[in-house]
Amino acid sequence: MMTLLNNKRDFTIARGGSAKGFVFLCLLAAVAFVSACKSGYPVSAKNAASDSKEARQVKVALVTEVSMERAVTVTGTLAAYDQATVSAKVPGRVQTIIVDLGSVVKQGQMIAQLDSQDYKLRLQQAEAALAQARARVGLSPDGKDDRINPEETGTVRQARALLDDAKLKRERASSLFAQGVIAQAQLDAADADLKVAMSRYQDAIEEIRNRQAMVGQRRSELEIARQQLADCAIYSPFAGVVQEKRASVGEYLAPGAPVVNVVRMDPLRLRAEVPEREARNVVSGQPVRLTVEGDPNVYTGRIVRLSPTISAQNRILIVEAEVRNNGSLRPGSFARADIVADDKTVAAAVPTNAIVSFAGIDKVITIQDGKALEKPITTGRPSGEWTEVLSGVKVGETVIVNPGNLQSGQPVVVTD
Repeated sequence: MMTLLNNKRDFTIARGGSAKGFVFLCLLAAVAFVSACKSGYPVSAKNAASDSKEARQVKVALVTEVSMERAVTVTGTLAAYDQATVSAKVPGRVQTIIVDLGSVVKQGQMIAQLDSQDYKLRLQQAEAALAQARARVGLSPDGKDDRINPEETGTVRQARALLDDAKLKRERASSLFAQGVIAQAQLDAADADLKVAMSRYQDAIEEIRNRQAMVGQRRSELEIARQQLADCAIYSPFAGVVQEKRASVGEYLAPGAPVVNVVRMDPLRLRAEVPEREARNVVSGQPVRLTVEGDPNVYTGRIVRLSPTISAQNRILIVEAEVRNNGSLRPGSFARADIVADDKTVAAAVPTNAIVSFAGIDKVITIQDGKALEKPITTGRPSGEWTEVLSGVKVGETVIVNPGNLQSGQPVVVTD
């Protein structure tokens, strides 16, 4: 062949590159290419025919009606059920902090302690002031009962005695004046003394009542001093975990200054968004199943709160579910959840392993006249090993499970 081409090239050059020589050269090249390709073609066709005659063994299942739950799939965020910033109620210098980031605390557990020396002195001062006030009304300094009868106090008894004496003198003066023994001036003096005695008696009553009120005030001041001393110890309001430590030993805290942040970890709140088209299917009390990224476990909960309105911006309904936490879930995690709206519906379904998905199209392979036949289907809810079929096949039809790369038209043989 190469010799022929070389001879022809010499011929063409000798002829000065004539058009006839060039055409002849092209024809020779085409004949050589066809001869080379033709030699392998019958073998390939024979192999393809041989493959098409081989029947593939397959297993089948029936399209069946099964009980399937109706679930609304949503996404949401886990949040702490309760979150509190524990603050100092009274001013003071931090003496100790016994928790740190991640510390687990119980309800009522002490978190920090402020320096309490100043508050102890104020308590002693308040106790002394109360004892003094009690003594002024005739009570024992260390008693607990602040009730008193003003008539039994020394001040009022003295004023009562003077009043009784003034009344007797007034009565005697009136009798003597009627007998003409004394003058009008002496009777007027007795009347004046009686009025002064009555005024002093009234003042004594009011003084005792004032002192009694002072006892109550001192008692309140004592209770405040005791409470301030107790507030030097800072306690956790509920059981949870310390999210952040915000104060250090030796730091002076003003009233309301934060010490730590505490979050309740069990249960957690799932705040999810339900599309408006599914909003009517969600009600309080429905069970919820959820998963989080990086965790294969499935957690359960229950819908407890629903927003009264649907957002006009994105047409969603905000719902909240309570989810029990075994210690693996963390607030702030992204979650995917299924809200079980109905768990008693019946639907046509095929085994999940009978469905083939390609380019966004779901299909199953059935058998017709001993050959495989592809049928596009529309799938619905998955439920374990079954998947709901909305259209494409009917109940009772046979589908091939685990079809692999089986194609339409390929012969098949059903095995047990």
